[in-house]
Amino acid sequence: MKYSIISTLGPSSQTDSIWEAMLDGGVTGFRLNTSHMTVDELLQQLKVLEMFFSDRQSFFPVVLDLQGSKWRLGRFSPFELRQGQKIDFVHSDSAENKATLPVPHPDFFKAARRSSGEIILNDARNSLAVDEIEPNRIRATIVQGGKIYPNKGITYSKSDYRHESPGDKDLHIIERVEKFHFVQFAVSYIRDHLEMRKYRDVIGPSAVIIAKLERQSAIDDAMRIAYHSDALWLCRGDLGAELGLRKMAISIYDFSKRIAKIPRPVLLAGQVLHHMTTSSDPTRSEIVHLYDALVRGYAGLVLSDETAIGHDPVKSCRYAALFRTDG
Repeated sequence: MKYSIISTLGPSSQTDSIWEAMLDGGVTGFRLNTSHMTVDELLQQLKVLEMFFSDRQSFFPVVLDLQGSKWRLGRFSPFELRQGQKIDFVHSDSAENKATLPVPHPDFFKAARRSSGEIILNDARNSLAVDEIEPNRIRATIVQGGKIYPNKGITYSKSDYRHESPGDKDLHIIERVEKFHFVQFAVSYIRDHLEMRKYRDVIGPSAVIIAKLERQSAIDDAMRIAYHSDALWLCRGDLGAELGLRKMAISIYDFSKRIAKIPRPVLLAGQVLHHMTTSSDPTRSEIVHLYDALVRGYAGLVLSDETAIGHDPVKSCRYAALFRTDG
């Protein structure tokens, strides 16, 4: 069975020896999440990867995950969200006190009155109930707590209001990485084919562009999105945060039945081998699910926390390649 394995690089996977072992283990490309890097940090990482590829005389794709219209928290020191605690979301790039979370997206505040009143953070690991809404401030009560970190995703469980166009940072990245011929782009939170066409126009006709399906509207419009992209990634983290687990499962099941008709490769992303973030082996159910996805027609998978911050990124790649028979 032949399929792609894209591995996210992060604190657990930052050395040449690990990259070499990951490629030997079956990896076909790397991913960098640009939301967690400055543009200068990204350029430095690409230069190091370029030297690594040159030394081994073979280049592999490096997918730059652009933020797109996805909302993320700003900068702050990590802290614990406690159930029942009140907290303010403010329109700002950063915050310094533990009663405030910065959100640098003005449309997040505009969307509040059109939403369900439930705020979801960090792929639904944390949730809050909206209490008060002001133009640049939202007060909320923590329903599901836990540690929260800067740059994590934030959304409402039900809201389709969002400013859909490339942000300044994305545009800067697109402009600065032109010289790296191995770079590809994945666009987060695509709404529909019209938005995907904007990115194709901005990035250019010859670039490899991946559409991340993280919203129900994108899943519904996947066929037309495919005509403006080179591949699709089905990303279950944000999709689950917006739809809830039950509706997410039904949506993905229905989508999986029709991927054979989509004229582009479709990869599965989001907690594929999540147990290996903290453990040395996957669960049996993860391996069964992985095989089932490949048999259904998924062209590969994307590892995220498993290889970025995981317990053993190389072993995660080897497990991901368990059913590879193409050498």
